[in-house]
Amino acid sequence: MLSKCVTSIGEKVEKENTNIPDRREEMKKFDIKNIRIRKVTVDQLDDRMLLINLYTTQGLTFIIGLIWILFQHQNPIHLFAIPSDYKFIIWGLAFAGLVIAVDLIISRWVPEEAADDGGVNDRIFRERPIWHIALLSFVVAICEELLFRGAIQHAIGPYWTSIVFAAIHVRYLRHWIPTGLVFSISYGLGWIYIQTGSIWAPIIAHFVIDFIMGLIIRFRRES
Repeated sequence: MLSKCVTSIGEKVEKENTNIPDRREEMKKFDIKNIRIRKVTVDQLDDRMLLINLYTTQGLTFIIGLIWILFQHQNPIHLFAIPSDYKFIIWGLAFAGLVIAVDLIISRWVPEEAADDGGVNDRIFRERPIWHIALLSFVVAICEELLFRGAIQHAIGPYWTSIVFAAIHVRYLRHWIPTGLVFSISYGLGWIYIQTGSIWAPIIAHFVIDFIMGLIIRFRRES
């Protein structure tokens, strides 16, 4: 009986040993050198992947901004404290209205290709429900203003922050008009932050700008 058990165990071990080369061959088939990274355009992404990419990017932006302000010994609760006088709302809405007016004038007189962003905004907003446009605009406003106004501007001031802000929005760099507009908007957001002392002023302005532009894109495409 014992000899039979030993024989069967030996047969199992032998079978497993014969499978080891096959497993090694399978492992050899996976080679990290075979991994290729290729550039993907916005047209190659489906709607789900586009949203995953957008929310992931904004999540990373928020985390980086939060860690940065903590290293600067800033209090996030104090940073997001809402002032009692509510002047920041007027500043935010007024600046947003100015930006939207200037953008509409530019879009009226400047050729469309000169303000082309590669179709990113069109893909993001054109078939999005209104509530989702509002949600996207709010998430982007919170995350980007935390990083750029809350952390980076605190370190290097509004001018260099605007340089970084324009560079990050790489899709606009192909033409000088949208690049200049993005820089000006960023500098204006930094300026109203300084004037009000509240990060909610640039957050409100950023939200309103993105929300209104998103609605314009959506309903323009529908018409």
